Amino acid sequence: MSVFRSLDALVRARLRQWPQRPPGLAQSATGKDGWLRGRPSEVESGCHPFLKLPGSDRLRTLPDGLWLNFGGTALEPFVDIFAIEACGSLQNLLDKRSRFAPSTHSLLAVCPVPWLLAPVTPTDSTARWQATGVIRHQPSLPVILPVRDIRVMYALKQRHYDGFAQNQVPHPHEYFLPMDALTAQDAPENPAVRALVARASASANFLSST
Repeated sequence: MSVFRSLDALVRARLRQWPQRPPGLAQSATGKDGWLRGRPSEVESGCHPFLKLPGSDRLRTLPDGLWLNFGGTALEPFVDIFAIEACGSLQNLLDKRSRFAPSTHSLLAVCPVPWLLAPVTPTDSTARWQATGVIRHQPSLPVILPVRDIRVMYALKQRHYDGFAQNQVPHPHEYFLPMDALTAQDAPENPAVRALVARASASANFLSST
């Protein structure tokens, strides 16, 4: 019998094993990537980055997994995001897809102060704000950044995954895999999972010289 009380608990436990950079994602050609895993954190906590629309103080998007790649400059910072959503039903998939649908409004990523002040990992004492490369001073207020690029990977139960793959066409920012592949112990090392994540980047749209 599983030691996890719910699918959500299992997904969080597995995603905590994923590194700060999404596994399989190539290093930027500029070497200036600032990837940090925002959700889930190393320990259970209510303090995580979240996504929201400009002007909204209630409706928040809290993906099961969220990675933020900080970029730009101290004057014009931004984040690219890679999110993972585990969907237990088709209705759940439809709801989560709608949150990442193309829009004329830019999403904002909100990084709470306690999350920014905390160390990157239990073995790396560097404060997250320092690891971003674009936040120059220790923050005393939440840092809110525009989201430049969005990539989302959805995990579906096998029967839903098979039906979706046969009858639907993903949007360019969407990627899909079976739930069992996401919740496997070796998911971060699985070559097929790593290859899928590697395609979830704007760099995949450019000719590689290697």
